[in-house]
Amino acid sequence: MIPRHFVIAIAVLLGAVLALSFYVWHMRTVAVSAPIASPDTRPLAPPVAGPTERVTLFVAHDNDGTLRAESAQIPLSSGRQQRAEELLRALLSLYLDKSSPHVLGPGSEIRSVFLVDPGVAIIDLNSAFADTHRSGVLVEELTVASLIHTISANTPDILKVKILVDGKERDTLAGHADLSSFYDVTAVNQLATQLQ
Repeated sequence: MIPRHFVIAIAVLLGAVLALSFYVWHMRTVAVSAPIASPDTRPLAPPVAGPTERVTLFVAHDNDGTLRAESAQIPLSSGRQQRAEELLRALLSLYLDKSSPHVLGPGSEIRSVFLVDPGVAIIDLNSAFADTHRSGVLVEELTVASLIHTISANTPDILKVKILVDGKERDTLAGHADLSSFYDVTAVNQLATQLQ
């Protein structure tokens, strides 16, 4: 015959196992039914520490098809390449704002900017930038002109710009703006002047 204290211990353990099983089932049900928060895919803002500098961003405005020069005070690092990246990220943060005059798709970001001597800049966009970009000749050209005019106006000696998507060449931005070759900065600046 089994001693009474063993029977009580087994009953207590069995009750604990059942209680824990019910608790785990309940927590799993709560976790599955909880809504999943969408991650914030906006690019990081430029660093807030460090000296700030007044720069000119050329912002596209879809409603009248223009580029407008807007002055901004943003923190910039001393490295030439990092400065170029921070300039374009500041421009992009304007476009990702809800009240933007030139809306870009969620998750759009500048992956990096490479400054190659003599006078070549390579802008690497992420795939969300290109995949969610609105299709249209004017909209795409405004985006390209805005990026190139902003970087060339604030970074001296840039003569040509190449735009990549996820580090690879791409034929067009969203079906119209040609990304297969280098952009001549002088020609883009003339276009930007006409769009102002």
